Amino acid sequence: MKRIFIPLCLLGIGFFLMQSCTTFKTKQIVENRLQPFNNDWRFIKDSLKGAENPAFDDTKWQKLDLPHDWSIEDLPATQPGEHIGPFSKVSPGGFLTGNTLGGTGWYRKQFTVNSKNKGKLIKVLFDGVMTESDVWINGKHLGYHPNGYTPFEYDLTPYLNPAEQTNVLAVRVKNLKQTSRWYSGSGIYRNVNLIITDPVHIDLWGINVTTPAVSKEKATVNVAIKVANDSKKDAEVTVNTRLIGSHTTTTVETNKTEKIVSNGSVEFNRLLTLDKPELWSPDSPKMYNLEVTVLSNGKLVDAYVMKVGVRSIQYDTRNGLQINGKTVKLHGACMHHDNGLLGAAAFDRAEERRVAVMKANGFNAIRCSHNMPSPRFLEVCDSLGMLVMDEVFDTWTKPKTPQDYHLYFNEYWQKDLSTMLLRDRNHPSVIIWSIGNEIAERADPDGLVITKKLISEVKKYDTSRPTSEAICEFFAFMGNQGHDWSYSAPAFALLDIGGYNYTWNEWENDHKKYPGRLMMTTESMPVDMFPIWNRVEQSPWILGDFVWTGMDYLGESGVAHGKIDNEKVDYGMKFPGMDMGFGRAWPWYVAWCGDIDIIGSKKPQSYYRDVVWNRSLLEIAVHTPMPVGHKELISPWGWSSELPCWTWPGEEGKTLQVSVYTRCTSVRLALNGKVIGEKKVTADPNIKKPSSQGVLLSGVVPDTQLTAQFDVPYASGELKAIGLMDGKVVATKVLKSAGAPKKIILTPDRNTIRANRNDLAYVTVEIADVKGVIIPNANTAIDFSISGAGELAAAGNGSPNQMSSFHQPTCKTFRGKAMIIIRPFSKQGVIKLTASSKGLESSTVDIKVK
Repeated sequence: MKRIFIPLCLLGIGFFLMQSCTTFKTKQIVENRLQPFNNDWRFIKDSLKGAENPAFDDTKWQKLDLPHDWSIEDLPATQPGEHIGPFSKVSPGGFLTGNTLGGTGWYRKQFTVNSKNKGKLIKVLFDGVMTESDVWINGKHLGYHPNGYTPFEYDLTPYLNPAEQTNVLAVRVKNLKQTSRWYSGSGIYRNVNLIITDPVHIDLWGINVTTPAVSKEKATVNVAIKVANDSKKDAEVTVNTRLIGSHTTTTVETNKTEKIVSNGSVEFNRLLTLDKPELWSPDSPKMYNLEVTVLSNGKLVDAYVMKVGVRSIQYDTRNGLQINGKTVKLHGACMHHDNGLLGAAAFDRAEERRVAVMKANGFNAIRCSHNMPSPRFLEVCDSLGMLVMDEVFDTWTKPKTPQDYHLYFNEYWQKDLSTMLLRDRNHPSVIIWSIGNEIAERADPDGLVITKKLISEVKKYDTSRPTSEAICEFFAFMGNQGHDWSYSAPAFALLDIGGYNYTWNEWENDHKKYPGRLMMTTESMPVDMFPIWNRVEQSPWILGDFVWTGMDYLGESGVAHGKIDNEKVDYGMKFPGMDMGFGRAWPWYVAWCGDIDIIGSKKPQSYYRDVVWNRSLLEIAVHTPMPVGHKELISPWGWSSELPCWTWPGEEGKTLQVSVYTRCTSVRLALNGKVIGEKKVTADPNIKKPSSQGVLLSGVVPDTQLTAQFDVPYASGELKAIGLMDGKVVATKVLKSAGAPKKIILTPDRNTIRANRNDLAYVTVEIADVKGVIIPNANTAIDFSISGAGELAAAGNGSPNQMSSFHQPTCKTFRGKAMIIIRPFSKQGVIKLTASSKGLESSTVDIKVK
């Protein structure tokens, strides 16, 4: 008998080669499975007929790469004075939709299928199309989708032409009349992907990861994988599941085999145990890689890789909201879906930046008002540790605008809600499901029936997260006149967490009546942040505060406007009994209520919030010069017109109001080394703001709320605030006067970006004096040019009412800043941006594209 000895090292090499081949094959499947489908589309804004026909001539249409929002593009200059850039005086939504237009548009894309994908299933996934869409492939109608925020998928396979032959995908999009209460945008504004799989494959959103038990020592992770067999034969299917931590040694693996009949599906449930798990939290958002592979009759046919977070959620009135056993208070911001100057277009980089700006300004939670966000938005929230309240509906069966979602609710609510739950349930950042916002019928008998249905649907897919709803007063314009606050009690009783829109003054009474109710503001006004936050900190049953809003948004124009008391203005609408109307008419187009403006810059209330949230000991704000003898009137969502600025040429000797926000016990203010005065600072959250019929007067935050106010005759130089704790200096803040404008400063957010059409470079434009001191209130016209490996995506400023085109090579600074957003081409190179202005030194910056 002949024996053959194989060295262990060769066995090891053989095992390594086998593993490498499997890994390589897995990588190939993963890369081929999801293919970006954004580039090389053609578009026309027209309601023409027959464009679904493959032979239709689209050669004269606009060429573009998605994402795309036509409502933010310049309108034809056919009516001088009626149109400015994308804005129109004949907008059906008027000030509510930012004075923009919708309409009907067509998109078409030609493509071929690679022969290597013969026998595969090929589907198209739209992340979001605003608002109503019809889709055709090679003339075959695939379906209709009326919700602009929910993703949808169509199977192209039966209607595709043979490999290497041209196919035509056509999409008609309608956004007619007024479909929204805010700026919605129009078109294919989110990403599109092809999904290419074997007939035996993991279903769309077919993986569900839960963490039934979590501690510092051990965690159990349950992974449910739904595998479909769309082939004509039964299949013996093996599913392998691996969890890989940040260290390669942190790996757990399990597999299971099941028979799946033809045109059937099976859910594979695998339980993995982690020793000393790396837990996900807002402060430490650690993630695992989950790798799932599918073998059919021994052959690797599908693979999927995703990031998951291991964390636990508990909530009760004794400890509040706890993540991994630690109580977390929600420093929350409501946010709409638009990206400012880009409109609704959900570029990956724009979504990343929006979350990063919120995190950098102290927020740890975002309420997605009032709809599903983009997939990339949630991925970034996962990676940065931003908590999310995922919201699905702004209306149920009763309308807020004539063409809104109430027209489709009865037919589509279950599909749209389940879509949100299936798509978003694996994100550790998502901690609350919200079933609605300011629903008119929420406490009526029919509304309570709907509430029960919605919550039942949520619990069918996910029992680990609480449900909530944003509940407001019973406003007459919503058809609720005559009900008092107690009428909402049955609606609150069905929820895990009660969401209070602006009704935080009901908390104490409600807690006495319903001691088991968890509460939070789902919307609040910036001026109320101090008394609200005091109650949040003192009461475990109050989970946090979501301000309206974290960042400015397009539409609901001027809800946070202010004006001089004798100033005549055009309101968006007027309510009985209010001295000031709701919103502002043309030329306003931004809501103006955000802590952050639409280009990502801090507004004055953000500095005050830094003090309230103990992120800063001391901040200074100077009110813009006011006419003598007059006051500023501010809407309920508004804030005083003030800036951290001591550059006011032409105001020498005139008295300016200086507010010092601080947690210090006293403040000393000095101008050019001379002490102006010293004041004690107290904090009484029960002091009421001065108000009159919904109008807040000048000096939004009273002296008693972490604020000391000084009247200071203006003189250029150095204004210095000194914060003292029991007589000891603990903080200082200085504002320096700038000289005359001398040069332009360009600051890109990154010096190197990717050669990917979904990436962007944000370049801040500022004006400085000869010494390089930034002038924070400069309003300067800028011309610029872009050359090389990129093009203009948008340019503008944070003003709420300086209407202009966002797509011309010119902009104007507002409060000292403007923004130029550059989109790279899909090739490596260098982008050169040059900015100039009459009488100023020009500036140039290079951005590498790799």
